[in-house]
Amino acid sequence: MSEQRLLDVRNLEVTYASGAAAVRGVNLSVDAGQKLGVAGESGCGKSTLALALLRLLPAGTKVTGEVLLDGEDVLAMKWGQVRAVRWAGASIVFQGAMHSLNAVHRIGDQITEPILLHKKATPAGARKKAGELLEQVGLPAARAQAYPHELSGGQRQRVMIAMALACDPRLIIADEPTTALDVMIQAQILRLIEQLVAEQDLGLIMISHDLAVLSDTCDRLAVMYAGRVVEEGPASEVYENARHPYGKALSAAFPRIGDATSRFAPRGLPGDPPDPSALPTGCTFHPRCPVALDSCTTEDQALRDAGPRHRAACVHAGAQLPAQPTSAPATAERTP
Repeated sequence: MSEQRLLDVRNLEVTYASGAAAVRGVNLSVDAGQKLGVAGESGCGKSTLALALLRLLPAGTKVTGEVLLDGEDVLAMKWGQVRAVRWAGASIVFQGAMHSLNAVHRIGDQITEPILLHKKATPAGARKKAGELLEQVGLPAARAQAYPHELSGGQRQRVMIAMALACDPRLIIADEPTTALDVMIQAQILRLIEQLVAEQDLGLIMISHDLAVLSDTCDRLAVMYAGRVVEEGPASEVYENARHPYGKALSAAFPRIGDATSRFAPRGLPGDPPDPSALPTGCTFHPRCPVALDSCTTEDQALRDAGPRHRAACVHAGAQLPAQPTSAPATAERTP
């Protein structure tokens, strides 16, 4: 019998009350100590997926499939069980810490609240735990007396990570945890997350639009488009050798340091992801795809083998993608 996975998402479908199909047939898994990156543009279903895992979506949303956390289906749990799982079984680091933290409460009080609710600790014990958590994420315990506006963006993000760890969850879901942070602080936060995952044997789902960040941080990578996973595999392999034209476009959007080709000939992707309530027929990416075939307009594409532990939902998945058009600056001279 195979070892039970920490998280096993099976055929997850999310449809909003408006009829928008935001997540369509997603299958993902995460083991303890594993870091899974989820990439895609805004509107591709990444945050909806994250919220669905802990049933945080608004009333009227239809969610089907299975979300097995330590073998138990979160979607089938009674509300009392779901409340017990949140924070203690899995927790979320939301993007935009200033909007997630309560501006009129000290950060120490905000960290102790879930500890008091879930761990049955005394107020003194919860305060001690909050101080330890702040030190664990690189902040002095004395900062527990600060209000959110008294902290920098990077410090607030560290507070959010401390809160996510407050009840010793086994799974952390980080939704754009470094949004709007400068590159130095971003690097510190990413290294901190990696360290905590390794030390505590946590499972991590990190959501971002930045394939470069995810390939540097995560073990595996799933690329979402129009609510579906269109490519998945080892993070470095997906970033360096994407087999879906959408994954390739995302990767090419970030120039590589020292690579003059990517610097002087950046690639763009025209248009936007489709409206989830009015998806195109066939492969949903075909209206933006530079290498689409006639069949792509009528035939949907399922994930297929594209290499060792690498799959892509594309007719070209089994071979190297055809050359895609590039655009370069129209200047006659280029200087480094």
